[in-house]
Amino acid sequence: MSLINKEIGEFTVQAFHNEEFITVSKKDVLGKWGVFFFYPADFTFVCPTELEDLQNKYAEFKAAGCEIYSVSTDSHFVHKAWHDHSDRIKALEYVMLADPTHVLSRDFDVYIEADGMAERGSFIVNPEGKIVAYEINAGNVGRNADELFRKLQACQFVYEHGDEVCPAKWKPGAETLKPSLDLVGML
Repeated sequence: MSLINKEIGEFTVQAFHNEEFITVSKKDVLGKWGVFFFYPADFTFVCPTELEDLQNKYAEFKAAGCEIYSVSTDSHFVHKAWHDHSDRIKALEYVMLADPTHVLSRDFDVYIEADGMAERGSFIVNPEGKIVAYEINAGNVGRNADELFRKLQACQFVYEHGDEVCPAKWKPGAETLKPSLDLVGML
């Protein structure tokens, strides 16, 4: 079942951000674009490379009006311990959400019951709190922040220009398509 246009559920979770423990709820993420970036666990192998890649692109996400929320089923205390232990994680400027009760990973349908962890899922959420794009990778396949950012830009463009669509590899400034009513019936 597709999660496209699903409104994210109510949640309130603990998080680690800017050397502090904070609380983040659904109301905190509404009104702006968000990327929920699920990963299996702290202190692992692929995860820090992905989180570092995302950090390297973070300023561009912020400039595009998008906040990043990394999410694992670890507690906020474990996030802090990983931050204190790893130079890669110490550099993160975005919020690290803690999901030990699995409220988020279940709502986004990435929870692996047998492992107690989340799949590698990337979700773009619009300002209304609806999922507009997502991708789920196998645990041994890392993601690319450049492509995630390109997808965010395409989602934002379509959100603002509902009568146009973005073709493959679209980037801002490139041509878009305007579906013809004559062609819609052929799809």
